[in-house]
Amino acid sequence: MSTETPAADHRRLVIAGSGIAGLSAAIYAARSNNEPLVLEGDEPGGQLTLTTDVENYPGFPEGISGPDLINEMKTQAKKFGTEIENGVLEDVTVDGEGADRQFRITLTDDTVYTADAVIAASGASARTLGIPGEDELMGWGLSTCATCDGAFFRDEEIVVVGGGDAAMEEAHFLTKFASTVYIVHRREEFRAEDVWIDRVMEKVDAGEIEIMRNTEVTELHGSQEDGIDHVTMVSNPEGHPTEKLDDPETEEFEFDAGAVFYAIGHTPNTDYLDGIGVDTDDDGYLITEGGRGGGQTNTGVDGLFGAGDVVDFHYQQAATAAGMGVQAALDADDYLDELDRKQAAAATDAGAATAESDD
Repeated sequence: MSTETPAADHRRLVIAGSGIAGLSAAIYAARSNNEPLVLEGDEPGGQLTLTTDVENYPGFPEGISGPDLINEMKTQAKKFGTEIENGVLEDVTVDGEGADRQFRITLTDDTVYTADAVIAASGASARTLGIPGEDELMGWGLSTCATCDGAFFRDEEIVVVGGGDAAMEEAHFLTKFASTVYIVHRREEFRAEDVWIDRVMEKVDAGEIEIMRNTEVTELHGSQEDGIDHVTMVSNPEGHPTEKLDDPETEEFEFDAGAVFYAIGHTPNTDYLDGIGVDTDDDGYLITEGGRGGGQTNTGVDGLFGAGDVVDFHYQQAATAAGMGVQAALDADDYLDELDRKQAAAATDAGAATAESDD
């Protein structure tokens, strides 16, 4: 077995992720002559590619499909010199010190890059249920973003799956469009904060929301042509019915619905940074400097910047991700300029030392 270390291809700037944040960063970085390499992960284009129509991204009054928006941004990034490669990141480490410091980036296929700076824009993946019909109908009646897709389902009966703050907020928002919103939760008690439960209960009293406790969705029915037609559910008075399918008290039934929204959380794609010592919160989201002025996307690791849903667990919108991607590119440009100065100074010092030794 060979123990040789794979040869590394050096880049000035590597951007992990090809969603809105990563491509926005790439456009700005390329225009700053930082020759970015964008690495697409196992979800090229990010969550936006699961959205059929985007009506709230500035500059497209008639809307644009998620895949089309991503493709247009890729074309724009490439126009200015961005290189885009497919590859799933395995890990990122730091080699060397001072002016010689570099990131070492290893992909799952053993391809290795080194880089002077890295922008982590690898996003967060919405959690799903893994039930039949999910893959076929994601983006066609099934969504993970109410503010993105809610307006497409006016006067429909909409199911929201979840019991935390996100589910309450999504359900509350969707009452603007739905004939009725049904919150489906697998337990009796909600995990949401009291303030959100109170707001939802006001909507319940108004007849805009109905709550289906101790209930789970087990299958989605419909087609990409017509969207979701109905869903299969199970319920049990003790909760967690999918764990009690053999229980005589577990009931299976069909339920008419025009759309389903999952609000069961997101998982930030940060595993590849585990060995680098970067700070994250309890859920794995990158912690950046924030605040005012420059350097807002700086992480606790010099030369590593965070942008988009890998950082932002609150807004999670395409436009906010784009803005953060731009910030990261500008912060990275400042870092790389300073690194150039350090390397030039080190080269000058080395030259002077060589000249002295020759004397």
